[in-house]
Amino acid sequence: MAAEKLRDLSQPIDVGLLDATVAAFYGTGSKEERSAADHILRELQTNPDMWLQVVHILSSTQNLNTKFFALQVLEGVIKYRWNALPVEQRDGMRNYISEVIVKLSSDEISFRRERLYVNKLNIILVQILKHEWPSRWQSFIPDLVAAAKTSETICENCMAILKLLSEEVFDFSRGEMTQQKIKELKQTLNSEFQLIHELCLYVLSAASQRTELIRATLATLHAFLSWIPLGYIFESPLLETLLNFFPVPSYRNLALQCLTEVAALSFGDFYNLQYVKIYNVFLVKLQVILLSNTNIPDAYANGTSEEQAFIQNLALFFTSFYKSHIRVLESSPENISALLLGLEYLINISYVDDTEVFKVCLYYWNSLVVELFEGQYNLDNAPAVANMMGLQVPFPGMVDGIGSQLLQRRQLYAGPMSKLRLLMICRMAKPEEVLIVEDENGNIVRETMKDNDVLVQYKIMRETLIYLSHLDHEDTEKQVSV
Repeated sequence: MAAEKLRDLSQPIDVGLLDATVAAFYGTGSKEERSAADHILRELQTNPDMWLQVVHILSSTQNLNTKFFALQVLEGVIKYRWNALPVEQRDGMRNYISEVIVKLSSDEISFRRERLYVNKLNIILVQILKHEWPSRWQSFIPDLVAAAKTSETICENCMAILKLLSEEVFDFSRGEMTQQKIKELKQTLNSEFQLIHELCLYVLSAASQRTELIRATLATLHAFLSWIPLGYIFESPLLETLLNFFPVPSYRNLALQCLTEVAALSFGDFYNLQYVKIYNVFLVKLQVILLSNTNIPDAYANGTSEEQAFIQNLALFFTSFYKSHIRVLESSPENISALLLGLEYLINISYVDDTEVFKVCLYYWNSLVVELFEGQYNLDNAPAVANMMGLQVPFPGMVDGIGSQLLQRRQLYAGPMSKLRLLMICRMAKPEEVLIVEDENGNIVRETMKDNDVLVQYKIMRETLIYLSHLDHEDTEKQVSV
């Protein structure tokens, strides 16, 4: 009888009965009760008219699981049938979801209490945006920014919506939208980013003292930094603001993640001076947080999860920066000491007993060593290659000049490379293990034990150590005998 009543969608659904059915599904009752409840909920979910009950259910129930069930029904409609719905129904649902989000996020108590529900509503709103914005909802970004300025909790939630939108468009859009739609959304986000940029700077420039809001703003910026126009990064106070937040414990990891995104950008030499300035200011602030003589492996082992995340983020920052901009630092004598200090930090981080942290460092060390070796090898073999091809080396002085530069570069990295050899020897992963066993026929056979992750790590470390040996075999022998 109860099931029949729920199936009759010609009138408003009995929310109390729906609550009881959802409770039976998630409850600790008998297997039969859960199976019956599951059957009813699946039937309702597949009913094409069920989504028309969503507003009634959300307005009437206090049960979070029931709310999630209703939003799940709505999500299916948005994904597969949204553009086929009448304009009035689309606008009505869009406005209702927006109003509920604003209502819940305008009050601190309800916002914290209903956080899971608000997060799900945010996801639903972004799913709607993928259909409606920008063609049918051109004012979305201005409306959102205007709402954000009315309340700090609304602002915090607006940051969460913007972060979700950026991730949906730039990270998870493949397979969800057409290439034309993705391109349209990206262009619109780029063209309207000035409003978002101004809002973020407004929040971060001492307009708020709320830790949650500042953290939400930094998390949102982190999602944006890989794609926004460069002028918003380098021709605004943004980088200075991020560096100011870096020493503050509550914001340290988020600020560092943002700086890592900037460090990973590579687009020619135009902003080289800014990168040098970022690096030097960063190192000065880092030495206050983490003294250069700190035993980083011990600090990691005894640290909190936040402190451990900081060391991992530090590894990502240094490796990202060096991959794209190490040449800028090594080209001017005044930056050499800062470069060597950063490499010293990275070598110390490489001793941390954590596989993921070590892999981040290892991949970078491998690329640097290969680059140093190839530069030296190509120079040493240039005359031989020319002779083999019957050519003359037209400008011996030019080769000598390049050789001088490469020799200086090799000498510059001699200290860090020596420490790196010791690191590779101390932390060398296990090679492929071979066991001698007797098979079922009594034959003695070799059995290979493979741990793919460790084996890949071993091969990279072995390759790195081989290149390091070619760069300076005497120091390698010295490190082996230590």
